[in-house]
Amino acid sequence: MSQTAAITSQLAATKITNDTTTEQKENLPEEVNTSNETMTNGGAPDSELEFADPFCNADNPQIITFQDVTSAAFKIKKGIEYTPCSKSHLSDMIDMDIYLKKEFLQFTGSFKERGARYALIMLSDEQRKKGVISASLGNHAQGLSYHGWKLGIPVTVVMPKKASLMKIQKCRNYHANVIVKGVDMGEAKKIALKMAHETGLTYINGYDHPHIMAGQGTIGLEIAEQVSNIDAVVVPVGGGGLIGGVATAIKNLSPQTKIIGVESEKCPSFTRALENKAPIYTPNKETLADGLAVPQVGYNAFATTVPLLDKMIVVKEEWIALAILRLVELEKCVVEGAGASGLAAILAGHLDEFKGKRVVLLVCGGNIDTTIFGRCLERGMAAEGRLQRFTVQVSDAPGGISKLCNLLAQLGVSIKDIMHERAFIRDVNSVEVKVICETRDWKHSQELKKTLQETYEEVYFYETPMAI
Repeated sequence: MSQTAAITSQLAATKITNDTTTEQKENLPEEVNTSNETMTNGGAPDSELEFADPFCNADNPQIITFQDVTSAAFKIKKGIEYTPCSKSHLSDMIDMDIYLKKEFLQFTGSFKERGARYALIMLSDEQRKKGVISASLGNHAQGLSYHGWKLGIPVTVVMPKKASLMKIQKCRNYHANVIVKGVDMGEAKKIALKMAHETGLTYINGYDHPHIMAGQGTIGLEIAEQVSNIDAVVVPVGGGGLIGGVATAIKNLSPQTKIIGVESEKCPSFTRALENKAPIYTPNKETLADGLAVPQVGYNAFATTVPLLDKMIVVKEEWIALAILRLVELEKCVVEGAGASGLAAILAGHLDEFKGKRVVLLVCGGNIDTTIFGRCLERGMAAEGRLQRFTVQVSDAPGGISKLCNLLAQLGVSIKDIMHERAFIRDVNSVEVKVICETRDWKHSQELKKTLQETYEEVYFYETPMAI
């Protein structure tokens, strides 16, 4: 039996709650592959990989310790922001004492700086001189680029073509050598590993390198110092490095505190790994939480996290959009989908057992693309019924559409878009009007619906909001 098999056999006995949807459970494979031919790095079997990451070995996973985290905290404190962990305005609304650990206030906008700086500091003189390379969708690339620049270490980052243009440009602003290549993270990682082998650059995995995980764990030390008597810490999960580091710190300082992981339904890599008892390749779909879109969790991260994990949650995209909206409106925090996923789990009702208790949400990143941000706000408003879409048939006589608009104005409804159609209406004296409008809340939307149905014979509302 390999060491990985022995570890995962032991981890299987650990009681973990998987909070998945029925649809996701039905889609899980009946049989899972536990051999060392597990799919990695974009779906290729290990035996077909030309170059491997020397710090991420399936047969010899490295589990970080509390001492690793404290060492990282001492060495990086001069170059990292000590971010606030303040009580949220959402607490009274949700009947839960919520504290937000605002890691999006780091210079590059995410927690990734912590691990990146520690990994760079721990390089030998020869490695520093040659430089480092990594693959990333954005946040790790920015953290590595920025701190490499500050420490005088050359940095090369391989970013897939789907990476945000804003994040690509920021890496260039930090004087990194940016290579945009590969359709996804898996392919970008293969390219980076090959370049590392050919050029002698040191490859730094953005979520599974032991120094990266230890650096991220320093967040847990700060949380324990800033908030007392914590009942739960909710951590977004992508590759697993963040939750592995934070859980290591929290469980050593406060063993009774629950560690909750959250991931999007579009990229449930850790949930699949738990089902498989080992990391397994999981195809990702396009998601609002692009920072969590890692096709396979790290071997080191998985082995470190599972014994410390109390619950794993998968949330729907609509709840992530609503969480982004809530954080903007109530906390004045602009965060990306990954950073809002913890709040999304609470809004969706996955953590109701912590009502009246103290919960820390790790708001881990704020690098949301400007165009995606606008879509997220609209989707969040639609999810809670504040953005409505309906079709109504009105008289085609002069004043017919004007009457509809005046009615909406009297109700205090704001029209966002309106169009009318005559060609496909059987009644030649009518016109079909399609309207997208904004209301104050769900109660206001119900008032709108009732008034329209009382005024017109043909009215159709398109959907029921997800958050109702």
